[in-house]
Amino acid sequence: MQRRKFLKKSGLTTAGLLSAPVLASCKTETAKAPTLSETKAVKPIVICTWNFQNASAKAWEVLSSSGSSLDAVEAGVMVEEADTSNQTVGVGGRPDREGRVTLDACIMDKDANCGAVLCMENIAHPISVARKVMEETPHVMLAGLGAELFAYEQGFEKTNLLTEQSKKEWEEWKKTSKYETIINIENHDTIGMLAIDENGDIAGACTTSGMGYKMAGRVGDSPIIGAGLFVDNEVGGAAATGVGEEVVRTVGSFLIVELMRQGKSPQEACEEGVKRIMKKNEGRKDFQIGFIAVNKKGETGGYCVHPGFTYREYSDKGHENKTVESFYQG
Repeated sequence: MQRRKFLKKSGLTTAGLLSAPVLASCKTETAKAPTLSETKAVKPIVICTWNFQNASAKAWEVLSSSGSSLDAVEAGVMVEEADTSNQTVGVGGRPDREGRVTLDACIMDKDANCGAVLCMENIAHPISVARKVMEETPHVMLAGLGAELFAYEQGFEKTNLLTEQSKKEWEEWKKTSKYETIINIENHDTIGMLAIDENGDIAGACTTSGMGYKMAGRVGDSPIIGAGLFVDNEVGGAAATGVGEEVVRTVGSFLIVELMRQGKSPQEACEEGVKRIMKKNEGRKDFQIGFIAVNKKGETGGYCVHPGFTYREYSDKGHENKTVESFYQG
């Protein structure tokens, strides 16, 4: 009891020492830092993983015409899904070990609605099927044959996803069947896209054909909400690319958004996201991970494990391919 009385008395005495004039003086001398609400927002804006300038340009076309962020990210990533020269996404994607092209995608809107398809075959635009899952079903994810059948029900056409180029490379790969994730070589990259429209609403999309020559049925982080993509309209959004298994283990995109909620900038949050992964993989240098993020004010950031990762940004300020810093310097 005596100790409590002493502490209480000491606290009152200390409080008394900080008189009104002193507090007023402290307040006057301390410079007030601008808060998020006081800084001018950059909107609309779109960013995407890697140097997919045609995709970001398409998304910007939607945004600059007063379109929604959801429409923008869908239209943007569809460009890469249709590009047969891009062997990491959509038509022409590298197949699994059995020669089947399986696609993964997810999408998330400003209200935390989301949809995803996993390990889906024969459909050229998985991102659009993911949006249908979000809007037309009570579910978040559909996988495999179920996702494919749902797509047909929604009017999507059956498409042969295996191009002659990807088939030829797969047949060559079978001679050795050596499986490796070569850093910054497009056998395991993804397009993740985040956008803010003129209303300030955020949406994101992520789509991929996954690792080239993966085991049948393998799914990485790309269609997993919270791993490959996450959006919180009060805070911002994040997306990932690279070896998805490592992103899943830290729920990477969700982590980055939560770090921004706690006050970190998009750049600081991406750096912390990569460092969390590397803490669990101390000494490993055989894989690449890249994160991008945007906060509610349109500030952006990116970070990766190895040099070479970039992200595209398009706003009223211009269209730029941004090289990011990395955990390893060379």
